[in-house]
Amino acid sequence: MAAGAKPHERLAGALADELTQVDAVIRARMASENAPRIPEVTAHLVGGGGKRIRPMLTVASARMMGHRGTGAINLAAAVEFIHTATLLHDDVVDESGQRRGRPTANLLWDNKSSVLVGDYLFARSFQLMVEAGSLQVLDILSNAAATIAEGEVLQLTATGDLAAAEDTYLKIVRGKTAALFSAATEVGGVVSDAPDAEIRALWTYGDALGVAFQMADDLIDWLDRTGKGRGDDFRERKMTLPIIRAVARASGEDRAFWERTIGKGRQEEGDLEHAAALLERTEALASVRRTALAWAETAKEALEHLPPHEMRDMLSDLADYVVERIV
Repeated sequence: MAAGAKPHERLAGALADELTQVDAVIRARMASENAPRIPEVTAHLVGGGGKRIRPMLTVASARMMGHRGTGAINLAAAVEFIHTATLLHDDVVDESGQRRGRPTANLLWDNKSSVLVGDYLFARSFQLMVEAGSLQVLDILSNAAATIAEGEVLQLTATGDLAAAEDTYLKIVRGKTAALFSAATEVGGVVSDAPDAEIRALWTYGDALGVAFQMADDLIDWLDRTGKGRGDDFRERKMTLPIIRAVARASGEDRAFWERTIGKGRQEEGDLEHAAALLERTEALASVRRTALAWAETAKEALEHLPPHEMRDMLSDLADYVVERIV
């Protein structure tokens, strides 16, 4: 691995053998003899250049806890299937046309295919959970799947609501993003028969990492680095933390601007640039970055409760990276 490699790339290199096995399980389980549309749609998304951070968290946690065997491999594949299913559904809900710089599955095929293939992947993920032979693992991942859906519905109901508070935002983020991060790390500890205190530390790391990751993504949306387009959250009237903080600091004309563009959804040419200027002037972006950094520190502190290990150091670097990428 090159010296200048990013933390997630170094982690992927260290886990290359495990991740190759995870890929093999994914490709085997996304097959369908009766519905060839399923592997077509799934292959488009699975091969779309994602970092595979969530399954990496499972196998990294398991290796750090001394796991041997294929249990973590199958669970990592289950985690990736849950994530991929939510992406398929999200793109339909958000009416997205691009993901990671490529056309979305619902654009290339149709909304019905995306929803149904997402359902299929959820079903496959539950098959893999059951094969683990652990009710605790099934409980963790099934709860995560339900929490993700709750987070998405909460975000939908908060859309355009200028009264949405930071605690609502945190519930959304902990649901739609952090729930799968924390489940991914937690099951890595469970399948390794780690002590309860260490399993809790793994959960805390994943939860805090997921929150920092989503806050960073919400900032990146204003920097045009997502492959989706700058300002998608603004156009979709999502009450992300930068907008919540800008609205909280607004009065007079600024408040009227947010009421028109976010509250009522009446957006005009030049509004995105004006919104970006308001985020800078109110220091909303800078304050969110500080909050994201604090969550990354919480993640790193959780790792201190785990035994020294190469994986622990790499996971600590990963926590730094998820926020540093917004510099």
